[in-house]
Amino acid sequence: MLKAILFDLDDTLLVNSMDTFVLAYFQALTRYVGHRIPPEQLVAELLRATQAMEANDGTGATNEQAFAAAFYPAVGYEPAELKPLFDQFYAEEFEKLRPLTHPIAEARLLVKWAFQRGLQVTIATNPLFPRSPTEQRLAWAGVPVSEFAYALVTTYEDMHATKAHPAYYCEILARLDRQPDECLMVGDDWQRDIVPAASVGIPVYWITGPEDNGPPSPEIPLIGQGKLGDLWELVKSGKLAI
Repeated sequence: MLKAILFDLDDTLLVNSMDTFVLAYFQALTRYVGHRIPPEQLVAELLRATQAMEANDGTGATNEQAFAAAFYPAVGYEPAELKPLFDQFYAEEFEKLRPLTHPIAEARLLVKWAFQRGLQVTIATNPLFPRSPTEQRLAWAGVPVSEFAYALVTTYEDMHATKAHPAYYCEILARLDRQPDECLMVGDDWQRDIVPAASVGIPVYWITGPEDNGPPSPEIPLIGQGKLGDLWELVKSGKLAI
């Protein structure tokens, strides 16, 4: 019986091409922090620290700690010197990236349905960002934390792996105190949302676009695939097979 639902955020609940978004994000951040760190160095070290987080496999540090260990020594600052500046950036400048994204009407409908059904609703976004920009993107999607008491929103402060690793999904299961077959993962990224979630036994629904012809790995069973609106139609019809 379904007890918990895990939603990816970017390009699942919110239209947000991460290739475009991350480029604009880096440009905005370098403008804001450029008086402390040369832009070329900042981007290079941000990418290197992001790779350190992506390699985090759940066996030790939080993603924030993995980021800090790679980033701050490389740029020659203590975390206490730079973190307030980053926090200020998220408070003052991050919102300006909102026009790069677009809400999806069915996102709010599905989240409301999940809460009305009494499910534990988790925002299972790749935990590379701090809590503030993650919560801002949820607000852009029309499903803010101010309205929805999520069981868990995965951010870099408190997760010990990224979505490429099954350990990320195991950590969510442990926090929710759920068995894999009591959950459903909904996401667009085959390698980060579908494969690792399925590998630990979580049923999966694949959010697809026009360029997606079929599952890259047919041996992975899907609850379904399609746009978020297609999932909403399944929910409304009572035909969600879980």
